[in-house]
Amino acid sequence: MSANQFVMHRSALAGIQAVAARSARAFARHTHEQFGIGVLRQGGQVSHSGRGQVEAGPGQVITVNPGEVHDGAPVGGERAWQMLYLDPAVVADAAGALPAGAGFEFEHPVMDAPALAADLLSLYALAIAGGEPLARDTLLLRVLARAGRQAAQPSRPGIPAGIRHALGLIDDAPAAALSLADLARASGLSRFQVLRAFSRATGMTPHAYQMQRRLLLARRLLRQGMALADAAAAAGFADQSHMTRLFSRAYGVSPGRYAQAAAR
Repeated sequence: MSANQFVMHRSALAGIQAVAARSARAFARHTHEQFGIGVLRQGGQVSHSGRGQVEAGPGQVITVNPGEVHDGAPVGGERAWQMLYLDPAVVADAAGALPAGAGFEFEHPVMDAPALAADLLSLYALAIAGGEPLARDTLLLRVLARAGRQAAQPSRPGIPAGIRHALGLIDDAPAAALSLADLARASGLSRFQVLRAFSRATGMTPHAYQMQRRLLLARRLLRQGMALADAAAAAGFADQSHMTRLFSRAYGVSPGRYAQAAAR
């Protein structure tokens, strides 16, 4: 692959997306809707999330949980990686067969685990080329068993009820032109209180969180084949250039290139 390349393979496995990338760009704080797990094939990367700041090197396994705010920057030049993004429904179904039960999360953002990396690359190859269901299921269960743990707490632990209402307001309609007063009414707090409590609970301001939800919506619309300008409008961005700036900053690839990769 050439520098700053992003390839989204057409996956033969339902609910699993395979992505290969090479980039020297730093990625701004962003989130994903899926579980992400992959192998850094070349170079190094430093990232920060709710699980702390970590550095990964060649051959190490990297992970991200759904909704986890994280960033990423190269260490000493470009890096290359291969990632699998797993729909939560796929993980929930597979994790139900594990001793820990259905509650699941990736425990460590970076792991030095050669056997896990080998299984991941085999599962990645199956996602691209297809293969026997038994091989797929075996690899997926081994990956989850080695990389994950039972979630000790329910989703959004420790978030006050009022802030959960504010989050729900944004999640239900990310394209809506919400004001801080709208969030204050939903949460039963003052505007200042909701701003402070929201940032403390999520690590993001309400506006930054709304932009992340809009980016995730735009990604879904682009994967469905919607035109760039239409996706920008439907996701609530001021215009296509606004979407492009934020999208490129968060994911290291333009919406146009992302849409092209998704259409392959």
